[in-house]
Amino acid sequence: MSRRHDLDWVRILAFGLLVLYHVGMYYVSWDWHINSPHAGRALEPLMMLSSPWRLSLLFLVSGVATAFLLARARREAETGGGRVRFLGARSWRLLVPLAFGMLVVVPPQAYYEVVEKLPGGYHDGYLAFWARYLAADQGFCRGDDCLIVPTWNHLWFVAYLWAYTVAAWLLLRLAPRAMERAGARLDTLLAAGPTVLLAPALLLALVRVLLVGRFQSTHALVDDWYNHAQYFTVFLLGFLVARSDRVWDAIERVRWPALWLWLASWAAIAGYYAGLAGQAPPTGLRLAMRVAWGLDQWCAIVAVLGFARRLAPGDGPVLRYLSQAVFPVYILHQTIIVVLAWHLRPAVLPPLLEGPLLVVLTLALSFAGYEAVKRVPVLRPLFGLKPLAGGRAASAAGQAGDGRGRVAGTRGA
Repeated sequence: MSRRHDLDWVRILAFGLLVLYHVGMYYVSWDWHINSPHAGRALEPLMMLSSPWRLSLLFLVSGVATAFLLARARREAETGGGRVRFLGARSWRLLVPLAFGMLVVVPPQAYYEVVEKLPGGYHDGYLAFWARYLAADQGFCRGDDCLIVPTWNHLWFVAYLWAYTVAAWLLLRLAPRAMERAGARLDTLLAAGPTVLLAPALLLALVRVLLVGRFQSTHALVDDWYNHAQYFTVFLLGFLVARSDRVWDAIERVRWPALWLWLASWAAIAGYYAGLAGQAPPTGLRLAMRVAWGLDQWCAIVAVLGFARRLAPGDGPVLRYLSQAVFPVYILHQTIIVVLAWHLRPAVLPPLLEGPLLVVLTLALSFAGYEAVKRVPVLRPLFGLKPLAGGRAASAAGQAGDGRGRVAGTRGA
């Protein structure tokens, strides 16, 4: 039950990559909240380096963390003779920041989207918009395309994580033996040879072949069936193999083949999208690229996890600081990007200067926000941080002990 510091680093770096990705969204031709006047297709192949797998990796690591958190809650209940207190604590940790984010943090993103995209613009100011936002005004429309408010925008990940946590908890409570057998079978299957690399990749490819053409990505929870099929699959996989040393050893062994397969599949996908130029591809080619997407998705995850297990540094003050900061930084970062990007426009900076400046300013302001939040007791739960007194006690206990019993994912989302 030692803490998996390699997965702590993976989680931190994955959220850091998210900041880079969302800055990139301002400069590509894909629809986003606002888009740069210089937006184009040049950056899109680099965006595709992480687009297929970035969020799946986070859900897999979250599945591992959830398994450890639940095991710890059970152990504490057995030791203290009380009930297992897991779901309530987890819900508080996720749903309070989600609600606060939707009501306070996210609205500026929607405001600048309306200012830029509403026909004729929007001229009533932010406070008037916020009042209409809180009242769930559905009148912000471009033809048939209406902005649904309130919205969770980038915080959809938190909503999905809570839903998957509840689902895993219910499965474990209602069918514990079936879950145990599933974990044992996965341990046997994935520890054998290249199966850890090929079997999940084929499953994710099958999911994409069958569902991506029928269900668009909405991030709306209730109708997002393709995303649920891929993200809950990897979450549950992480949950089931969390404590399987044989599976993690197998992942480490195949890290190099996973890396090359990931890069090869990325090159194929990037070339495919670059060559479309608005034309409909042949059906066979489209299906082949969906298979390549599944291969890219899983091989990248295996490569990241395998190299992290081999190379990631252990515990230390930097890791402890970043583990605490990552969830508040995640909550704040996209709103900061949108606001900064909008207000940098009058400077008419070239993208090669403006883009890196956006990254630096976003990280600086996000961490400044974390530094402010962690010092104000009433703000801490709104950003997923434990109460101040409890956090100090936990920190002191962790420094005094030998580190055993501290498990992956306990510091944040």
